[in-house]
Amino acid sequence: MWPWEHLALAYLFGSAVHRVAAGRGPTTAAAGAIVIASQLPDLIDKPLAWTFGVLPSGLSLGHSLLFAVPLSALVILLARADGRTALGIVFALAYGTHLLGDASYSLLTGGELATGFLLWPLIPASSEAGIGLLSQAGVFFDAFVEFLGTPQGRLYLLFEATLLGGATLLWHLDRRPGLSWFRRRLRPSTE
Repeated sequence: MWPWEHLALAYLFGSAVHRVAAGRGPTTAAAGAIVIASQLPDLIDKPLAWTFGVLPSGLSLGHSLLFAVPLSALVILLARADGRTALGIVFALAYGTHLLGDASYSLLTGGELATGFLLWPLIPASSEAGIGLLSQAGVFFDAFVEFLGTPQGRLYLLFEATLLGGATLLWHLDRRPGLSWFRRRLRPSTE
């Protein structure tokens, strides 16, 4: 999945879970946890595989349940100790939606459910190491644009528009958590 799709999917689930866990829509902190956790597997794997060649694939360590489950449990425990259990749960859920999205992405684009990466290194990953971050992203983007020109690609585009539109609408209904934080940081200093 693309970063914006991961974020939209995580926000839809994260907002719902935050409502159940905390009795209200996401706070700025919860929205921040959603943003970070929804991108973290790729921020770990893509540079370490494609640029530095440390990992074999852009779907390895950060995408493995053997890493994700202990990390999520640790975040929940730390958040709970700080009296912010809902924040930890939202982080874990957003991280989990990233893995779910990547596993089901190939189904949406005409392939099969891809789950092997979820058990890396028990199930080895195909090597993409050292390709280069921008080069590999360009290869994926070119293939994606070509796919969008197919009838199935146009259906996928409808799915994507619905996903992004739904997440944006929910974010507005949640009173745009995080927006005021960004606005404060983008304002020029009056000093």
